[in-house]
Amino acid sequence: MSLLLLVVSALHILILILLFVATLDKSWWTLPGKESLNLWYDCTWNNDTKTWACSNVSENGWLKAVQVLMVLSLILCCLSFILFMFQLYTMRRGGLFYATGLCQLCTSVAVFSGALIYAIHAEEIVAKHPRGGSFGYCFALAWVAFPLALVSGIVYIHLRKRE
Repeated sequence: MSLLLLVVSALHILILILLFVATLDKSWWTLPGKESLNLWYDCTWNNDTKTWACSNVSENGWLKAVQVLMVLSLILCCLSFILFMFQLYTMRRGGLFYATGLCQLCTSVAVFSGALIYAIHAEEIVAKHPRGGSFGYCFALAWVAFPLALVSGIVYIHLRKRE
């Protein structure tokens, strides 16, 4: 049982790390020339002045939705980990981790929705910047975090507290 708890906790921490990197790092869209865009700022290198030109990207409603969903997924994932620890020490023997599983399933839905909205509106990014860009590793991390959070939520729902 302790090995199962260790694996479930390690999986949850892995999901948290993936979500933190995906939300806060700067490579949701990679432009030619090793430049990249994130969810928060649009920074490109200006060769004429040899400086970075940064602008706020929150002008788009869909990008605000992606920002909100990714932050919500982080909050829900943290909340589900806290709930898991609380239930682990306070729940009576034989109880199920329904609240933790439900929070983790909501995390997976939030990540899925955010990444899907970003993928659908990728053409708007291409229109503003030079051709030849592609999705960055943060976008891929969000898609990796989605099935992991889904599996974690299902495992929590079926997990019983034992001694």
